[in-house]
Parts: sequence; C-alpha cells; structure tokens
Amino acid sequence: MMTKNEETLPWPSGWQIRPRRESIPTAVLQAWRSVPVAVVGDCIGRSVGTVGLRAYHPDLKTVLCGQAITVRTRPGDNLIIHKAMLMAQAGDVIVIDGGGDLTQALVGGLMRTTALAKNLSGFVIDGAVRDLVEWYEGGMPVFARGHTHRGPSKEGPGEVNVAVSCAGLVVQPGDLVLGDADGVIAIPAAELESLWPKVQAHLAHEEKIRKINASGVGDPERFDALLRAKGVPV
Repeated sequence: MMTKNEETLPWPSGWQIRPRRESIPTAVLQAWRSVPVAVVGDCIGRSVGTVGLRAYHPDLKTVLCGQAITVRTRPGDNLIIHKAMLMAQAGDVIVIDGGGDLTQALVGGLMRTTALAKNLSGFVIDGAVRDLVEWYEGGMPVFARGHTHRGPSKEGPGEVNVAVSCAGLVVQPGDLVLGDADGVIAIPAAELESLWPKVQAHLAHEEKIRKINASGVGDPERFDALLRAKGVPV
C-alpha cells in the first residue's frame, strides 16, 4: 500500500498506482462463489462479460472468485503487473488489460509461484500467458486471450487500480470478479447486496424449469406466449 504522500505525488505520463480498495467481506465472497457466471449474466442484461478468453487451468470446475486488482499495461510489458501483485492481498484477482496482444506473454510460471505463495484467487488477462505446463498443474485459475513462449519487457508504462476494459468487460478496482467454465464477469461491490436476491430468484426459476424439462412434458405455454406476442398464430 502507498503512503498518503505517495498518493498525492504527480505521476509521470502513462503511470498511475492507486491504493487497493476496501475489502469485500470473506463471507460475501464465499456466497458468490457458488453462483454460476451465466446466472449473474442473465440477471444483469445478458450482454456483460469477457469475450474471447480461454481457461488455462486444467479443471473447468475450478471457480475464480475474488476482489479485483486492476492493471493496465503496455502490450507485452509486465513491470506494472509485478507491482500490482506486490500490492494484492490473499484472495484478490489480478485483472489485466494488455490490449489483447499475443506477441509477448504478460504472466508466466514464476509469477504463478508468487501468486500461489500469496494465495491469490487467480488472473484474468487480455493478453498472453506462457509456461503452460506449470499452469496445467492447477491450483491457480487463469483466463487469458492466448499463449506464447515469447517473454515480456519490463519498461512500462502502466497503471494499477484504475478502470480497465479486459476482453470486452469493464472492471473497476474492487469489483467482485467471478469466473468459471463459461467465462468471466465483474460485479461492482456496491451492487452485490441488491443483486443477490435477483440471483437467488433466478436460480429458483431455473430449477423449476429444469424439473419440468426433466419430466419430458415441457412447458409449451412458456414459448407459445412469446410467439403470440410476436403475432405468430399458435
């Protein structure tokens, strides 16, 4: 964390390092860990979330859930990512806007070792990773645009804890980041409480539909009503 004096110093062009946001309570994180990403997406408009990222951890049942430490870096450079990891606390997720560049990896096996030691929750990278054999050992969820053996520079510039766009997903520092086999989504910390009952109602609604579908009978009126609303004579 930075001192008050460091926060007020003028930043060189292209650089910003902002403090970590107030922690989301552990109990809240644990509760959200059980919610599928697709359900959250359905409850906030169905058009929010990352596009084009791939899971590079071996078990697709692994859930990524934690508070966002956001990073914006020059494509192919990871100096500021190292600083972000030093600032991160156990359970945090490092969310990296690397511009979608795949020519140089931003995060590799040595950084994975650090993340495991600090008990971070994982990485979301709009860029490339490397050292895939190490990631495939598991224990550290990572979603990335792609991979390459080519290593990064460490020159900067870059920013920590600023608003970023990561693979089509806007992430604010301190957001709750949730990732599973379907993709990654972010929820503003201030909206977690109000969104929770909507998510629970949606889960209950899906369970009702699932039981109807499993019966083999189906629910024709559910879809016929939609068709009639469009003028289809059914």
